[in-house]
Amino acid sequence: MSDMTFPLPDVGEGLTEAEIVTWQVAPGDTVALNQVICEIETAKSLVELPSPFTGVVTELLAEVGETVPVGQPIMRVRPEGAVDQDPAAGDAPAAAAAPPATAPAEPAESAESAEPAAPASAAGAADDEGGAVLVGYGAAGKVRSRRRSGGEPLLSAPPIPVAAASPVIAKPPIRKLAKDLGVDLAQVAGTGIGGEILRDDVVRHGSQASLFRNISTPEVPAVREERIPLKGMRKQIAKAMVTSAFEAPHVGVFVDVDATRTMEFVKRLKASTDFAGIKVSPLLIFAKAMLWAIRRNPEINSTFTETEIIRHHFVNLGIAAATPRGLIVPNIKEAQELSLRELAQAIEQLTITAREGRTQPEEMQRGTITLTNIGVFGMDFGTPILNPGEVAIMAMGTIKEKPWVVDGHVRPRMVTTVGGSFDHRVVDGDVISRFVADVASVLEEPALLLD
Repeated sequence: MSDMTFPLPDVGEGLTEAEIVTWQVAPGDTVALNQVICEIETAKSLVELPSPFTGVVTELLAEVGETVPVGQPIMRVRPEGAVDQDPAAGDAPAAAAAPPATAPAEPAESAESAEPAAPASAAGAADDEGGAVLVGYGAAGKVRSRRRSGGEPLLSAPPIPVAAASPVIAKPPIRKLAKDLGVDLAQVAGTGIGGEILRDDVVRHGSQASLFRNISTPEVPAVREERIPLKGMRKQIAKAMVTSAFEAPHVGVFVDVDATRTMEFVKRLKASTDFAGIKVSPLLIFAKAMLWAIRRNPEINSTFTETEIIRHHFVNLGIAAATPRGLIVPNIKEAQELSLRELAQAIEQLTITAREGRTQPEEMQRGTITLTNIGVFGMDFGTPILNPGEVAIMAMGTIKEKPWVVDGHVRPRMVTTVGGSFDHRVVDGDVISRFVADVASVLEEPALLLD
């Protein structure tokens, strides 16, 4: 039986190519149906590819770091039970295995075993209980042991073997984080499923509070220059930013805000039993303020095309997230329907998924408006570039104690700067100003959210 090839599938809408990040198998390894064989980096996310075959890996057709177009074979697998035959031997093996003439005839195949098999190239990557399904392959249900009329066995799915225990189970972004922080993963106890090491495990072990601060200053590299190929997510980010910056006429509006009551509100939420175990931060109030302001200024929540302006009456709220692989903007679908508690949970899950490198392409599509929190980097403010297609992106700077005039007296207050960039083709200055003022008013007085 000849080997089967596994072509790179389209794991997202319109994917044309992807980079091989890691191989989880090697030639000679036995792979089971749905077993993760490699990780690929698309223009938007890191994706694990499950095997649609059961058998022995005979060849890997792409190197780590190689960019492969969709449809190009990346692995060959020999089905379980297949043997190499000497062409000169003809049908000798089959004849040798034939039963004696006196042996009872083999029972006729059942209707189930006689049904035609799906082509190997269209084999599903999931069983009836679910699992990863590759776009373009589909779910083929449980794989049954079948035989052709000539007795040749088809691909079968025996019990999935238990993988050998690995001393370190961690995804590439977690390994990079550990390297950046100088953490030996072999010394880290993983708290994820099956002992997988998560980001918080690495940070906790390294006594490091932030991904963006190094424990020590690295030495200057010995090489004078470093050339980094423009590909994957960085290539996509570069293309999107150029398109947005030069096609959409950006206008920026910002204002200083007394966020003292927001900080007090956050403190009360943290102490509330309703928010026990949920991360609460000023970003939550900022997001809720945006949703409230959108209701009052619906023009802000729009998409511009060359033929029309699409005004959305739902909010897919994008949140810019800095990850080890670059900036991504996953969004919370139907955010306008969420309570404050539900919104807090959604933001927390989105953040965890992004920093662990598990954000999928679907989670970054169909956004309607974006927020970015540059305050986490200690920045007072910046001028963000619009997410392509959207007409507004809001930014919040750091919140810190500053002198502020209250009732004619200078007092210390918790002050921040909020504002953003807007597409002037869609929204005029008065709408932009009202929207920013509405967001600022909620940060000054969160009780407005009860309206």
